[in-house]
Amino acid sequence: MFSSLWLSPPTVGGEIEWWVAVRPGSIGRMSDQAGYDVRLEWGREGVEVLGRSCGVLVVVDVLTFSTTVDLVVARGSKVLPLRWRDERARGEAHQRKAVLGVAENGWPARPSRLPDLPNRAMLAVPSPNGATLSAAAAETDAVVLAGCLRNAGAVGAAATGIAGGHPIGVIPAGERWGAGHREGLRPAVEDFLGAGAVVAALADAGTTLSPEAELAAEALAAARPRLTELIANCSSGREVVQAGFADDAVLAAQLDSSRTVPMLVDGVFEAR
Repeated sequence: MFSSLWLSPPTVGGEIEWWVAVRPGSIGRMSDQAGYDVRLEWGREGVEVLGRSCGVLVVVDVLTFSTTVDLVVARGSKVLPLRWRDERARGEAHQRKAVLGVAENGWPARPSRLPDLPNRAMLAVPSPNGATLSAAAAETDAVVLAGCLRNAGAVGAAATGIAGGHPIGVIPAGERWGAGHREGLRPAVEDFLGAGAVVAALADAGTTLSPEAELAAEALAAARPRLTELIANCSSGREVVQAGFADDAVLAAQLDSSRTVPMLVDGVFEAR
């Protein structure tokens, strides 16, 4: 049955209000962008909606989780994504025999200041956005990849082969308005552009794009001549620069500079 629509009587100010009654669960069905090979939706809700139908989910957190994952995995090491930055993170890192990538340990997990790790070693990277979404995506039946501007072309090509004809979901992580996981989502320019770069690579394979995905690719095409400038000067970029990590923004904006395809296997990102 379709949603019902009612027209309310005029209010005191003379305005007419529209009320829509939607069947439980129908929002998810309307938002899954059915009929398209490549789909895009934001954040945790995007994982939940697209994870039901997509064979591959690409998590995009450009500043800086996905960029860090790309750089670490390219060196032959692995990344353990952690949702927290407290004692729970320390406990999980210790349990998995991973180096905890936080500044107070002397191992700042910044793209421009990564520690030297032995080959096949594991770096535990706390992230309230990218790591949290990776964990959520792992609960679906989809293969989970970490995408960013640096490895967009490689990830797009790999996703096409892995999906085996199933839809591919691209998930820009965005930021949060507060420190908690449950705070409201703030769409982030850098993640929209990173997602657009992945979508553009997928479009080259002749796939059909949902309007959400197509617009992200168009945004990337428009931003391409000024990509480094835009990444450094968007809200997230300014935060990174003001914290003294301007080189992070430069590294993050290096479009298709990497051929690394980080895949989540047993909760750990490693090279495919």
